[in-house]
Amino acid sequence: MIEVRNMVKSFGGFRAVDDASLTIETGSITGLIGPNGAGKSTLFNVIAGVHKPTSGQVLMDGEDITGLAPHQLFHKGLLRSFQIAHEFSTMTVRENLMMVPAAQTGETLWNAWFRRGQIAAEERALAEKADEVLDFLTISHLTHELAGNLSGGQKKLLELGRTMMVDAKIVFLDEVGAGVNRTLLRTIGEAIQRLNRERGYTFCLIEHDMDFIARLCDPVIVMASGSVLAQGKADEIMQNEAVIEAYLGTGLKNKVET
Repeated sequence: MIEVRNMVKSFGGFRAVDDASLTIETGSITGLIGPNGAGKSTLFNVIAGVHKPTSGQVLMDGEDITGLAPHQLFHKGLLRSFQIAHEFSTMTVRENLMMVPAAQTGETLWNAWFRRGQIAAEERALAEKADEVLDFLTISHLTHELAGNLSGGQKKLLELGRTMMVDAKIVFLDEVGAGVNRTLLRTIGEAIQRLNRERGYTFCLIEHDMDFIARLCDPVIVMASGSVLAQGKADEIMQNEAVIEAYLGTGLKNKVET
């Protein structure tokens, strides 16, 4: 689905992404790991249109999408979440979900005056879809809660819910487990797997929790110093000497050997 070819992103004289090439297959849950500063989030930002690449290409289903803006990619079904969730804190959880679909009738002043019936019908349909999403994510009890009152893990679930409001094709998740307790992380992992299995979502996720990665992801791609170092199944990656030396460290090496 996504092919990155010889991607370079420089900031001044520093190459945050350095000739990186990788493929994310349709229907996969692909893990992207590496030390802090490896270029993972920068690569996500280039793919998702947040940053323009210095050079290189991004293809989606064979189409060159290099340098397209986030809103253009949104309409193609490519979405990107961030390590820190971005919610409308003074709106309810349901209202946050209802805000997602683009080109809603009530967005123009003319329609707000003269198409009130159409707007009301559209809002009812959106509310119903939002309720279905909350049901799917097992957080219906939070429907009327202000989003700003949610825990970190609940906000990550809300971000997943947003992708369901537009039937995304591929979702890039940046450190979905950051600041999330183990119980909610398990719920998030199960939601990702169900979206992948039941609705055909493709995922690529950055995560430092190797247990979480091993449970969800196949394949796993390792970045170091802006480049792709290795790719394979999680257990292969954890046995790879180059990966251990460059990123995972002697702690994991000892764990693997014992």
